Amino acid sequence: MAEGPIDLIRLEGEGNSLILRITGKARLEGPATTDVLAGEILVDTPFVRGSITTSVFPEELRQWQQALDALDAGQDIAWSEGTRGPEIFIERDLGEERAHVTIRDNSMSLTTVTVTVPLVDAWFDDAYHRLDLTWQTWPPADD
Repeated sequence: MAEGPIDLIRLEGEGNSLILRITGKARLEGPATTDVLAGEILVDTPFVRGSITTSVFPEELRQWQQALDALDAGQDIAWSEGTRGPEIFIERDLGEERAHVTIRDNSMSLTTVTVTVPLVDAWFDDAYHRLDLTWQTWPPADD
């Protein structure tokens, strides 16, 4: 188990990076109280730098697993598309070991940013490890 924040998503290289850092659990109050993971998306390039807070629901972690599987199989993916938070799209650059990653925030900042990062085979092992570490550190309440 991790003792601090976990970078659930870490895509970086060639001076560009996108990180989804999970910082802990939070509770959303409303008609039904829901436990979520509190996080922050950080983008850093020589041209643009920014961050936005976000919440990750347990179902979104399951969807990230499916997205990783599809990406590993060579498909482009959309994660958290159509949700209340930022959306992440990853398009593989055919014939190259890189990807174009787009973060779109339709609710708060109304901003879209695309960064290009290396995407090598070794990245996938690390990405699955980060997901497993997130589940181990902050298991959903219903499991």
